[in-house]
Amino acid sequence: MTIKKLIGKLHLWLGFISGLGVFIIAITGCILAFQQEIESVTKPYMYSASKPGATPLSPSVLKEIAVKQVSHKQPNGINYPGKDKSASVMFYGANPDYYYQVFMDPYTGKVIKVWSEEEDFFHFILHGHYYLWLPPAIGQPVVASVTLIFFIMLITGLVLWWPKNKAAAKQRFSVKWDAKWKRVNYDLHNVLGFYALAIGLLLATTGLVWGFQWFSKAVYFATSGGEKLPSDLPPLSDTTKTAMYKTPEDLVWQQLRKKAPADAGIMVSYISDKTSAIAGSINYRPGTYYKLDILYFDQNTLTVLPAKGPYMGEYAKASFADKLRNMNYDIHIGAIIGLPGKIIVFLASLVCASLPITGVYIWWGRRHKKIRKSPVTRSSSKMRA
Repeated sequence: MTIKKLIGKLHLWLGFISGLGVFIIAITGCILAFQQEIESVTKPYMYSASKPGATPLSPSVLKEIAVKQVSHKQPNGINYPGKDKSASVMFYGANPDYYYQVFMDPYTGKVIKVWSEEEDFFHFILHGHYYLWLPPAIGQPVVASVTLIFFIMLITGLVLWWPKNKAAAKQRFSVKWDAKWKRVNYDLHNVLGFYALAIGLLLATTGLVWGFQWFSKAVYFATSGGEKLPSDLPPLSDTTKTAMYKTPEDLVWQQLRKKAPADAGIMVSYISDKTSAIAGSINYRPGTYYKLDILYFDQNTLTVLPAKGPYMGEYAKASFADKLRNMNYDIHIGAIIGLPGKIIVFLASLVCASLPITGVYIWWGRRHKKIRKSPVTRSSSKMRA
């Protein structure tokens, strides 16, 4: 068996193992690429008209309003997403998992919507994309493994696609639409697979950063020049200090507002216990998640606490490795370059979803290929008869 045939066998069996998982992950990825655009139409409660010159209500005031709506849970933080957006107080936890948001007019405190994750369409889609609708403890490693297999399949697919000579190369870049369906299907698998290869590899790589710790650490090691991935545990407040402020979250919010541009998003966490620090973030590019300043304040003194890691500190001062890690999600969905990037990711994901289908049809066609008899064979059969 030649090397290329061996690679073909590997490609085939890896496809059988991962095909259904690749299809689900890719199709849900198509939908998630335009999540924000879809929600902008289907969720009007996320928007609230800005009032020029007016100051939004403080985190403590909006918290008092929100806890009356979700009285059985402890609020975790508040989000001011930016201009013309509703403020939302967030409630989330685990065992069992829950996530609520109380959307309010940031200037009047009027409750617009009490949102529950369990009732949300995109929660269902995300669960499929992350876990294949399996329990997370099972689904997460399965999705990570499928993603790794898909990465290998893209490489083996490129080897199988590679033309032997210039004459063969002419058939590798276009679909022969006027041929029979089997040939069209073959071209769809090979030609579209080739054009989606680079984006597919990028999607798989960014997915593997979340999928496997060893892969995440290896990428950080390579992009940081040999540094280890820092722990993402937030710093703690100094419990030996006496509390100096009645509503420290409001003061953190005021500090962030002075620093943030008018159209930036601001998020502030609420104090959960005596050791927790107050996390405050500024999103300089709402609609994405990478260009963030994330600072931690001592709840007693409001001193900015030292913190090191990809998701801590000021974006402008972050290292290349930390910036790249912050960009991972926005690269994954294409948002890093705006709407054109999302369209590219959507189309590439759609092609990736089609590959298991066209691949199975190629295999099925080869297994059930009709053997055509030559004229000599047919005449010999008649003579024997």
